[in-house]
Amino acid sequence: MRSLVLALVASVAIPAIALPTKVLAQAPASASANDPYYKAGEAALARQMAVVPNTGKAKNIILFLGDGMGISTITAGRIYDGQLKGVDGESNSLAFEKLPYSALSKTYSHDTQVTDSAAGITAIMSGVKTRNKIIGLTGAAIGEKCETEKGASVASVAELAKADGRAAGVVTTTRVTHATPAGAYAHTAYRDWEGDGDMPVEARQAGCKDIARQLIEAPDALRLDVVMGGGRSRFLPDGKDGKRADGRDLTAEWLKAEGPDSAYVTTVDQLKAIPAGAKHVLGLFANEHLPYEVERPVLGQGVPTLTEMALSAIDVLSKNPNGYFLLVEGGKIDMGSHLDNAKRTLTETVEFSKAVEAVLAKVDLKDTLVVVTADHSHGLVISGYAARNAPILGLAGNEGEPILAGDGKAYTTLMFATGPGGPEGVDARRDPAKEDMDDVDYHQQAVVNLPSSAHAGEDVGVFADGPQAFLLRGVVEESYIFQVMRHAFGFDAKKK
Repeated sequence: MRSLVLALVASVAIPAIALPTKVLAQAPASASANDPYYKAGEAALARQMAVVPNTGKAKNIILFLGDGMGISTITAGRIYDGQLKGVDGESNSLAFEKLPYSALSKTYSHDTQVTDSAAGITAIMSGVKTRNKIIGLTGAAIGEKCETEKGASVASVAELAKADGRAAGVVTTTRVTHATPAGAYAHTAYRDWEGDGDMPVEARQAGCKDIARQLIEAPDALRLDVVMGGGRSRFLPDGKDGKRADGRDLTAEWLKAEGPDSAYVTTVDQLKAIPAGAKHVLGLFANEHLPYEVERPVLGQGVPTLTEMALSAIDVLSKNPNGYFLLVEGGKIDMGSHLDNAKRTLTETVEFSKAVEAVLAKVDLKDTLVVVTADHSHGLVISGYAARNAPILGLAGNEGEPILAGDGKAYTTLMFATGPGGPEGVDARRDPAKEDMDDVDYHQQAVVNLPSSAHAGEDVGVFADGPQAFLLRGVVEESYIFQVMRHAFGFDAKKK
């Protein structure tokens, strides 16, 4: 009986193998082989088939975080980037979209469907989902409740790297005490406690430290080696270009703590002139956030770009023979979206991509894991049927023809769910066809009027290459990204 079964299996196996050849032989002639989309697909398949997973350990990890950079922002950003370059925007790719591994990250926080940056960065940096407005603490902590900080602290991958003898740093276009950069080093029940002047007296009296103090007063073994961005006001005394109520100059204290191989810089020229032997750099290039890129000609003189800061940070951090961790944040992508200002959002996204491209050209992916992601999305949508190559900042269309809404007015391709672009009271909707949509201060329209556009809760993209990057695939929890970085550093057994 067994011999008969084997014979039957063998008899059907041979035709099954031959079947695809017969089907292909009988296939009708097709023009697809000469179609440019078809050829592009063939090339993309060949590239993917040539990818060999890097299963080694990472000496270095660079985490790029586009704050608020949801999928729609990436799509609109790639189109805008291509249109700026004079090429086809729709088929264009941002630098990080070319990385071989990708995933989707679920961004809900411990207590909300839609996360803020504080809870988002805590998940990514520490592997723990926490409540909105809280940084570096578990979900047991309660917002603005100083007493709940005790016993709730979680270690970030930057702190783990430092404890392992590596260097660590943060680069951002926001204040260095803002939620995302603070996720590398701070542990606080309230993200807005950036300086002591931002804290209620009760919190200070209870022993809670502001975020700037935590950065400066961290133990030598854990203190970040490189910090670059804005936020100088949180480090300087009130009345001396600062907002500190305690009268302390934390920049001077930082220099003293770090010693002779350190540098404190406030302009791009000073950054370029830091001593070759500098191993610790504090760069505070604005009192508050750095200016938007669209404002650079007026407000950005003397302020380094995200690319310049990232490359300088790598130069300093790579002096450590054990390796490094670096967080690079494009923080003003989010801020542009909070304004319903798509031009600012997309310009910042393009600059973020340029920073990724420059860093990828500088590092060796054999020993450096590069991860690009976002902490959350925004309510930006791309809708309508505008013609191919139509300005992404322009009006929606109907396959090339003008399209009007039910109120007889046009609408823009890019719109937001909420924010200052929404209708106020019973006022009629603005007609964008009569407005300058390319103006740097133009607010895209929104459904609901809010002082600041709300975050969105859909999954965000993760893009990666380098050691263990192949582990970032499928749909993952935001907190899983930490696990991949921890594993890539080899901290599985010795660091918990």
